[in-house]
Amino acid sequence: MKIVMFSDAYWPRVNGVTVSVDTFSLALVRAGHDVMIVCSQYPVDSMTDMITPVTGAQKDPAREKLKVLRVPSHGVFFSKEDRAAKLHKRRWMEGELDAFGPEVIHVNTEFIIGDFGFGYAKKRRLPAVYTFHTIWEDYAVNYFPLIPDFFLRFIIRRYTKFLLERSDTVIVPTAQIEEMVRSYHIKKEIRQLPTGIDPALFRHNAEKLENFRYQLEQKYPAIRGKRILLFAGRVAKEKNLSFVIQLFPELLAKHPDLALLIAGNGPWQNAYKEEAKNYGVGENCVFTGYLEREDLSMVYAVSHIFVMPSLTETQGLVTIEAMLSGIPVVAIGVMGTLQVMEGDRGGFMVQNDRAEFRDRVLQLLGNDDLYRNKAEDARLYAQRWTIGSITERLVEIYKESVNRSSLP
Repeated sequence: MKIVMFSDAYWPRVNGVTVSVDTFSLALVRAGHDVMIVCSQYPVDSMTDMITPVTGAQKDPAREKLKVLRVPSHGVFFSKEDRAAKLHKRRWMEGELDAFGPEVIHVNTEFIIGDFGFGYAKKRRLPAVYTFHTIWEDYAVNYFPLIPDFFLRFIIRRYTKFLLERSDTVIVPTAQIEEMVRSYHIKKEIRQLPTGIDPALFRHNAEKLENFRYQLEQKYPAIRGKRILLFAGRVAKEKNLSFVIQLFPELLAKHPDLALLIAGNGPWQNAYKEEAKNYGVGENCVFTGYLEREDLSMVYAVSHIFVMPSLTETQGLVTIEAMLSGIPVVAIGVMGTLQVMEGDRGGFMVQNDRAEFRDRVLQLLGNDDLYRNKAEDARLYAQRWTIGSITERLVEIYKESVNRSSLP
């Protein structure tokens, strides 16, 4: 089968959509399908400096077979990390796609590249599958704070319904997002499918991890000999990192051998650094910035507890990655996290309450037997999200969409 993935975000842009598109595309190639990714072109300097996103990518036969069509783009005023494709490149893009000869279009974005994808599918009478990755009603207020919330939500709901109506099949990663999509009262096929994770990325031998830990401590002396509380993800306002930073002094008072490691990049990094200083924990908090995937996978493995305070996670990918690495999780139980943990599987799922969050972290820090049980449960439970079985389900969705589109 020939599949085209459309996404405004792709490497070197780091976010959950990038990881989802990349992971599924490589898995589809490994399963024998032809895949092209259509995405925004990033500036030459960022592409030149781009760190290999996955383990062994240079020698990965699947990545060598994966086709990537980058559409010339320009910056956007509301996010310096993102790009917008140039509208006049539509016809050029169509020519490239015609040469590839796709059978199914899979749109993973709500912006210009997504519009290209829906338009091409309609023009060539191809099925359009759309993955609803992001609940923009919750995110947009962080990008457009001057626009009244009620008006912003109204506009986004109207636009989202328009996108859903353009698709033949809608993929949702969680039951909660499926419920939201159904509230739009669209007459489309809806399939629930989380993003799969490649478990091979999270397997490391003890010697390799010991060397990595040593190098990490050389680079960040604040973690030397410490147990690491880890957050991984985009360092942005919606990730709610203030929640953890503000309770961290209480954890340190009970366990001085702790360090908080924040792995990722984003527009709020400096603000969170300043907040950590204001709460007297600046020297105990380490901000790594962007990490390539292999390094991030080892950061999970050398950490002690994964903390997830975000209230807007649609899929909970980093939570799954932490669990696959065998570290317990303490997370606020909403959205994708609620779907992933299903209660206290692999750690503790708590309310949006600092005292409860703090107490669960303290339980894991103070009880070795509980910690070992939760760590083992995390590793076993996370196997549900491995990429092989989930990709098989994705291919079935494609086939269903193709068959429906061929009906008279």
